[in-house]
Amino acid sequence: MGHAFTRSGPLAVTEIIQQFVDGLGRGGEYALIALGVGLIFGVMRLVNFAHGELITVSAYAAYGLAISQMSWWVLAPAIILTAIITSVAIEFIAFRWVRSSSDFAMLLTSFGVHFVVQAAFVMYVSASARHFSRPEWITTTVSISGIRFEVVDLSIIAATVVSLGFTVWVLQRTVYGMSIRAAAEDFDTARLLGISSERVIRAAFALAGLLAGIAALFFLMRTGRAAPSAGLVPMLKGVLAALIGGLGRLQGAVLGGLLLGMAEILLVSYLPDSIDGMVNGVIFILVAILFVFRPSGIFSPRPSQRV
Repeated sequence: MGHAFTRSGPLAVTEIIQQFVDGLGRGGEYALIALGVGLIFGVMRLVNFAHGELITVSAYAAYGLAISQMSWWVLAPAIILTAIITSVAIEFIAFRWVRSSSDFAMLLTSFGVHFVVQAAFVMYVSASARHFSRPEWITTTVSISGIRFEVVDLSIIAATVVSLGFTVWVLQRTVYGMSIRAAAEDFDTARLLGISSERVIRAAFALAGLLAGIAALFFLMRTGRAAPSAGLVPMLKGVLAALIGGLGRLQGAVLGGLLLGMAEILLVSYLPDSIDGMVNGVIFILVAILFVFRPSGIFSPRPSQRV
């Protein structure tokens, strides 16, 4: 993804539009991850650093099916289903036992899950990345008035919009969604009203797994790569996007992801070739500066707006 432009002189209008389109494509992946991060934070007040392991586990599931000559028509639903199952399993195996503990204990648990999953793949599979074939259409582009639209970018943008709409619909219109919102508002009161904490938390992790699975699908289509640390960078970017948009505000998470993606594309375009590798460092510095002036993110949610 991304296109090389001349780095001297003012950018042409078409180049600016091209970067905007590329940024939306990249930011859409971050937005999908940030949605899941924000959802779990809304219910458990937990910044889940184990969220990236959903991508890692899905990557190895895709690799296992790919080497068995399965088509992407099989891989796509398998990736999403694997992420959902993994998310619910992590909650049941790890977070279930520390729900009543401090926020710090839950945060440490999320880090623990991350390192355990990564170590398990290193020890029992391989520390080296495993590669598998990508869909043939992944590099297909459509040119309109000099602007190149990658089909995968358009797919990601559409998936992000649909996923946000579906998540809002679930939270606003379904019994489970209303239970999640009630729990996010006041968990103790929700339990007194008869709402099952088990079901609420499990539903939240399942929905977060669905969103991570959709993000994993596009991420793996782009890379065709499974590695023990496959989900690390996407997870960090998703957490950053959620923080930028305001933790717990789903619309903010999406906007934060899109802004982060566009910032990366613009930095790649403006920074000299010799320091392209410093893009992630510059991004983190800019986000740190943002939090000096806006600690709660750009869109600080009111309590009733967390989910």
